[in-house]
Amino acid sequence: MPPVVQVSSLRKRYGAVTAVQDVSFDVEEGEIFGLIGPNGAGKTTTLECVEGLRAPDAGEIRVLGLHPRRDVRALQRRVGVQLQEAHLQKRIKVWEAIDLWAALYDRPVDAGRLLEQLGLVDKRQSWFMTLSGGQKQRLFIALALIHDPEVVFLDEVTTGLDPQARRAIWELIRGIRARGKTVVLTTHLMEEAERLCDRVAIVDHGLLIDIGRPADLIRRHCPERAITLSTTDSR
Repeated sequence: MPPVVQVSSLRKRYGAVTAVQDVSFDVEEGEIFGLIGPNGAGKTTTLECVEGLRAPDAGEIRVLGLHPRRDVRALQRRVGVQLQEAHLQKRIKVWEAIDLWAALYDRPVDAGRLLEQLGLVDKRQSWFMTLSGGQKQRLFIALALIHDPEVVFLDEVTTGLDPQARRAIWELIRGIRARGKTVVLTTHLMEEAERLCDRVAIVDHGLLIDIGRPADLIRRHCPERAITLSTTDSR
């Protein structure tokens, strides 16, 4: 079976700045794949090219065998996108946002079940502006899942969240994969990549530095800093 996402020799420039340079990777069906790197490394630009939101200057991209720019309509029905910086009207209610997004698709999932899965049932009548940061991110994930996509793209989904909210989002992402979805995410947190991802691509200054399983990358790049703790105490 071919990879769900195929990226080959991707390049993207903004004027004199090279944001992405010759980046190549594949994402297999059913895995959580992460792009990790510092701010400005090129993660978001890479993801936006894969999503079809930006046109690359060079390279080839296929998502589910389709071209992100030429096959927009076909891909919109099969992929879900959560953007790094997303906003809704302050006075839109959670259920209104869900209903609005559901109306864009022929076969949306059951809204009530989705709210339950995302832990938003008790916030159904709440204004967007009253939600906490973690609740807003859960809502954006819900909007990305409303049409039951095969592939879900998440860009810095836990940025700015406290540790408890971050871990709650991690559980949601694991649940997405458990339902048979493929997840592609960006993060600058190695802990997040290690906890969530089957494989990770390290990106810096627009270059792909290495790719592999988190444990293998840690051994290769910072073996002297790897500390493993184990306990027999169930607590």
